[in-house]
Amino acid sequence: MARKSFLLRIDERTHQELRQWASDELRSLNGQIEYLLREAVKRRRGPGRIPRDESRQEGQQE
Repeated sequence: MARKSFLLRIDERTHQELRQWASDELRSLNGQIEYLLREAVKRRRGPGRIPRDESRQEGQQE
């Protein structure tokens, strides 16, 4: 999986909360944000929905 970098602007209070949360879960701040975003995407998809990348792979012949 390719990784992409981008600038994220958040308020100081949110930044501190995320930093503490990351520390509590033994993750870097970046790792925590990535984790939270992945979980949010999974919840948005809902049960039974196949992610776009996986649906493409299923239709390909080996």
